[in-house]
Amino acid sequence: MNIKMIIIIGFSISYGLFENLMSLRQRRKSNVTNSGDKGSLWLLYISISVGYFLSFSIGATKIGRIYHWDVFFVIGMVLIAVGLIIRILSILTLKQYFTYSVVQVENHKLIETGLYKSIRHPGYLGQLIIFLGISISLSNWLSIVLMMIPITIGYLYRIITEEKFMLEQMGENYLNYKHRTKRLIPKIY
Repeated sequence: MNIKMIIIIGFSISYGLFENLMSLRQRRKSNVTNSGDKGSLWLLYISISVGYFLSFSIGATKIGRIYHWDVFFVIGMVLIAVGLIIRILSILTLKQYFTYSVVQVENHKLIETGLYKSIRHPGYLGQLIIFLGISISLSNWLSIVLMMIPITIGYLYRIITEEKFMLEQMGENYLNYKHRTKRLIPKIY
């Protein structure tokens, strides 16, 4: 196993631990008043696990290997850094309203500042960029596909579930916000 693979695996484990610790910390502090998760968090965990398993399994072989390891490793690391910045900024913008489950917390209000001014799910965008960076850093086109397909499916279900819940909870206010913003990519989607 080369040093780049050790770095990728080490980061992946560290990032997973970070998200899990944040989830545990958030659950202890949360004042949930209403839940609408509908299994989306579990589907997301499963899709991420499947994506990691498939991507790293094929990435350990020569099948689909792209032989510019250093270039793809650097591109992947840059994407990971960008994704982390977006993810952290989105969490900091939401403050006490940030949750891992699709829930309404006490005195919940719609946040429309920072990255939320132009997209509704910058935290998910950050995570998708992180997973894209991890898979690109493996320098294997099949790893990219096998990572991103299940994870994207998981996030799309999560986004649909969350948006239905927010519409039920916030009504016209959220509907207006949906019309002014895009889901993940400003002015595109």
